[in-house]
Amino acid sequence: MKGIPEATPVWAEIDLAAIGHNISELRRLIGPRVRMLAPVKANAYGHGLAQVADKAIACGVEMLGVARYTEGIELRRAGIDAPILIFGYTSPGAAADLLEYELTPTLFSLETAQAFSASALRAGKVLKAHLKIDTGMGRVGIVHTNLGVRDSSGNDDNRDIEEIERMAALSGLRIEGIYTHFACADSIDKASAAQQFQRFMDILDRLSGKGIDFPIRHAANSAALIDMPETHLDMVRPGIALYGLAPSGEVDLSRLELKPAMSIKARIGHVKTVPAGFTVSYGSTWRAPHATVIATVPIGYADGFSRALSGRGHMLVAGRRAPIVGRVCMDLTMLDVGHIPEAEPETEVVILGRQGPESIAADEIAGLLGTINYEIVSAMLSRVPRFFT
Repeated sequence: MKGIPEATPVWAEIDLAAIGHNISELRRLIGPRVRMLAPVKANAYGHGLAQVADKAIACGVEMLGVARYTEGIELRRAGIDAPILIFGYTSPGAAADLLEYELTPTLFSLETAQAFSASALRAGKVLKAHLKIDTGMGRVGIVHTNLGVRDSSGNDDNRDIEEIERMAALSGLRIEGIYTHFACADSIDKASAAQQFQRFMDILDRLSGKGIDFPIRHAANSAALIDMPETHLDMVRPGIALYGLAPSGEVDLSRLELKPAMSIKARIGHVKTVPAGFTVSYGSTWRAPHATVIATVPIGYADGFSRALSGRGHMLVAGRRAPIVGRVCMDLTMLDVGHIPEAEPETEVVILGRQGPESIAADEIAGLLGTINYEIVSAMLSRVPRFFT
């Protein structure tokens, strides 16, 4: 890739064209009337906050999503003027920043909504907000109460509706959206997600019966966008699919083609020939079974390359797999390259991505670590520079 200084020891290449392609593929599934929110939280899942946001907006995405208001401020300071929804909890103490930078918080308690209302009224402004409904995720949100459930006085339990009514009536707030989040939409069994969606629609119906409607209703994450078209509503929020990765191995990807946007590469820093019995790294956990060649690569767990890959994973050198030997260090990882004569200092190594006929996918690394592909890309820290195409 052009533009990478020759002295750069380790870097990530971000293919913005792949992100644009993925947005187009997802658009095909939702049609022209449904809006799209691009989640760019956590440095755009490790891909570069402002750069991905710019690309998403250029591709017609109508709204951006962040986890914390500080991420929203960073986007505004980078010149992004699209609507920005904050998914997580925002303290009422941040009200002045929300108003100044025109950020949209998520509300899930009357007390917080009242505090934001008071701040907006003091400032003589109106603060846009979305409501979050907890239909079964169990993290944050106004808890859905099932119809037919009786409270201690024998009355229908409508606490959720009553709380939303009071929030919607607050001056200084414009609640333009309402949403929920699925816990199991990426499972092949969609019963749980379907139940959550029914709960969400139940709340929307009950609110509509009281004359309370919201312009933007949204529920679908990547998995639901792909597998559950009935959940598309007014807007969808594809996260991991935006970056070209599957929500899980149980989601049907036959109707679209996703292109991974991130590759991680490095240059071999040192090569040495070692005899049989030579030990490598902390604890001397690996001993050479025969004479071989060890290559040292300048990436470690302080970059986000997990120490749990010690003695388990691979990297690509000259289009071939080279096993990781010994323990991954804070800044360095060692490979056995005795079978790869091309390996020498400055040779390019692919840690994530493709090289020649071979590839190492985020799902492969996640499988070794017992985690998910989301963690592999988002864990890559900022000291690994990003270069964009």
